[in-house]
Amino acid sequence: MTKEPAGDSSGRPAWTADHPGLPTSVVDEAVRLLREAQSTRTPIAPLRERLLPVGDVTTAYAVQRAMTEQDVAAGRRVVGAKIGLTNPAVQRQLGVDQPDFGVLFADMAAFDGAEVDTTRILQPKVEAEVAFVLGRDLPHDQVTVADVIRATDHLLPAIEIVGSRIANWDISIVDTVADNASSAMFVLGDRPVALSGVDLRLCGMVLEHEGEPVSVGAGAACLGNPLHAVAWLARTMAVAGTPLHAGDVILSGALGPMVPVTPGAAYEARISGLGSVRTRFSA
Repeated sequence: MTKEPAGDSSGRPAWTADHPGLPTSVVDEAVRLLREAQSTRTPIAPLRERLLPVGDVTTAYAVQRAMTEQDVAAGRRVVGAKIGLTNPAVQRQLGVDQPDFGVLFADMAAFDGAEVDTTRILQPKVEAEVAFVLGRDLPHDQVTVADVIRATDHLLPAIEIVGSRIANWDISIVDTVADNASSAMFVLGDRPVALSGVDLRLCGMVLEHEGEPVSVGAGAACLGNPLHAVAWLARTMAVAGTPLHAGDVILSGALGPMVPVTPGAAYEARISGLGSVRTRFSA
């Protein structure tokens, strides 16, 4: 991965720091449109069609950061990060050569088995992932897989509930990055598992809708191994000046295709070696 300059003194990501010439009015307008989409529950046209050129990931992350800062100022608490675009086929589809990331807030978490209010999320979909809970900081920009192994306190099976404020999920890389990497909520299993007992590359996954399989996959679908994805995130965040810390929850990326949500339905993800996690959506 090509390294970006280190973050500024505020600790924010370098690619979203205030650069001379950064189109602040564009960032503000994108934030306004995304907020309006959420408040009115009406998805908007792709941002790339009127504000963000397809390759302008820098400004897209500036939009994400501006929204995050507003949310934190309003009292929301950051508890971790999610990694997206970990499947090489999806990367090729969007014309990128690396993943992206978004922020996890405490109010995005749901308990295993909880019912999720479907109306909270625009165009919801679900995907099964491995969640890492860190026991140590990962402060360096040359984090290795071995570092991630040492820093991981435990693993949990997870269902990420993704949503898009972009109409019909017609997204490019800039659309999803600006929209917090399309992250909406997440459900964690309640039985921690030691990393040493799981082969993450080979672990199989089945995601069921009302008991019927609708998505299958394995750890190898996530950058070859979810450990690789977390190492990428740790390096990226350290370069940005916002390193990962002990206690952070990391959603490491989808193990299989995401599935549109049916209101009133239950979904359960089973990951070999990790157990299962379940949620139901309101009708």
